[in-house]
Amino acid sequence: MNNIKRDFTIKDLENISGIKAHTIRIWEKRYNLLHPKRTDTNIRFYSNDNLQKLLNIVLLNNNNFKISKIAKMTDEELLLQSREVAFSTAINDEAINSFKLCMFQFDKVLFNNTYNKLLHKKTFREIFKDVFMPFLNHIGLLWQTDTLLPAHEHFISNLIAQKIQINTEKLEYNIASTNKTYVLFLPENEIHELGLLYLNYELVLRGHHTIYLGQSLPLNNLDYFFKNTRDICFITSMTVMPYDDKVKEYFNEIESVLEGTNHQLIALGRKTQLINEDNFKSKISLYNSVSDLLKEL
Repeated sequence: MNNIKRDFTIKDLENISGIKAHTIRIWEKRYNLLHPKRTDTNIRFYSNDNLQKLLNIVLLNNNNFKISKIAKMTDEELLLQSREVAFSTAINDEAINSFKLCMFQFDKVLFNNTYNKLLHKKTFREIFKDVFMPFLNHIGLLWQTDTLLPAHEHFISNLIAQKIQINTEKLEYNIASTNKTYVLFLPENEIHELGLLYLNYELVLRGHHTIYLGQSLPLNNLDYFFKNTRDICFITSMTVMPYDDKVKEYFNEIESVLEGTNHQLIALGRKTQLINEDNFKSKISLYNSVSDLLKEL
């Protein structure tokens, strides 16, 4: 946990909150809303408390609270008022902001209340596509800008994964008889599985038989399935692994096993852009995202 980021630049706050740095500075000077510290070289930085307070301010401001009114609230009043607003406004942008807030405050109660409010107006599929997917894309941008703390990402990802698994369990008894089995797995050392989990939900929803093997699976663990006489469609997702210079070798290894069988492989994620699908002799299909694949299912 030593690599967890506890201090934030004003650019970090802009990336997370969506509020321009110039506006944040105005709020500081005019309303004394945030209290940055300074390094020995006189560079301003913000604490995690500052970040959480800013997210609360943005939530209220986006819901017709004037900054002048917010500035008069105590920290406790600000927290209580923002949670009340988050509970009552849970549609798309407001919900995404609420999920950001609960992620940075490790607030499971706010997560569940926001999710339950969404369920009154949307199906689980609509929640995932309209709210969770844009939210997860935003998390990806925060990773790229070195803004997000690993502990925060793990916290929120686990909560979303639980919702996917709960909704998948509800469908298990609807599986239709079929000759094809979908085996879903992530490459060795790959742990980003939310997209694959949701794809498993969509396949089960459609009545397909799936076997979900999860994170970080060495290829030799698939030997049992490679030798199976049933038609199997392997599905994997590549966010971080394999490393760029190992992607071609990874696909070559899979193709050598698939050759001469009726099995096929579907690979998802940005790593697939490093490979030319036309070079494969076996049944290997590449997609940039889960959304792209779902359009064809």
